[in-house]
Amino acid sequence: MRKVILIILLTMILWACKKKTNPTNTAKNDSAFQITKTIVGDSLAVDVVIDKPQGTSFDVLMVFHGTVTYDSLILGAAQNTLDGFKRILDREDMMIVSVAYPEENLLMGDNIKHAEAAFFWLKNNAATELGIQIKKVFLAGHSQGGYVVTRLNTMHETNGVIANAPGPLNLIFRCKLEEDGKIENGVVCDLLKRKYGTTTVNPGAYKSRSLLNFSSGYKSDILFVQGLDDSPIQMTSWPLFKQKVTDCVDCKKVQVHEVAGFGHQSLFENGDAQLVFNQFIASH
Repeated sequence: MRKVILIILLTMILWACKKKTNPTNTAKNDSAFQITKTIVGDSLAVDVVIDKPQGTSFDVLMVFHGTVTYDSLILGAAQNTLDGFKRILDREDMMIVSVAYPEENLLMGDNIKHAEAAFFWLKNNAATELGIQIKKVFLAGHSQGGYVVTRLNTMHETNGVIANAPGPLNLIFRCKLEEDGKIENGVVCDLLKRKYGTTTVNPGAYKSRSLLNFSSGYKSDILFVQGLDDSPIQMTSWPLFKQKVTDCVDCKKVQVHEVAGFGHQSLFENGDAQLVFNQFIASH
């Protein structure tokens, strides 16, 4: 009798263990939620904020924040960027993933590997881990986030890319102003100077990290939005950047929308820019 009871108990335990080891992330997740998740890539990790509407099948907008300098601020910046794009997006059925890519103690552009890790997760793992189906993927970024998505567009194909006031466009020009004492010194140029010397000594190092150096080879259609009342540093190099991307012969379709009377935040402040933004997504 004791043997029979023992066998029954062992059977029940094995059955319970079997149920627990069944993968739960293959089940479709219909509920709406907003969570923060750490993505682990090759020798690095990056946090993302995920805003999932109700449902199980989505187009996804992956967004990237502007410069905040200190990594203690990047999660808040990612949340604010998610909220900003969600506010102007005219669809409620898209999932938004906001990437809290790091900046502190990194040379301009070195965080592209963190952005790429988040992108790979979205393309290869997110559907299984979140219990959803992912259809189209769009990238969007503001300021340095626009720099990031523009560079990603030279590396990977998506359904479309939107860059608002992308930069820095020309690090030689910007950092030379700092070297000459014409503007206040900043972290970006200071780190480059420590690594490479001045813009006069090593201009190639600055040029290679400027967005002007990434004005060709776009693998997907891209929309650039630029407020014409942006900072003098941005607007000095904007005409050249605009010319280079519109003249690109090995790019997918490039669309430029300029906003008179608005500055760095033009996409989030101007109704016409938001209309163009939503039309771009709808047409792709």
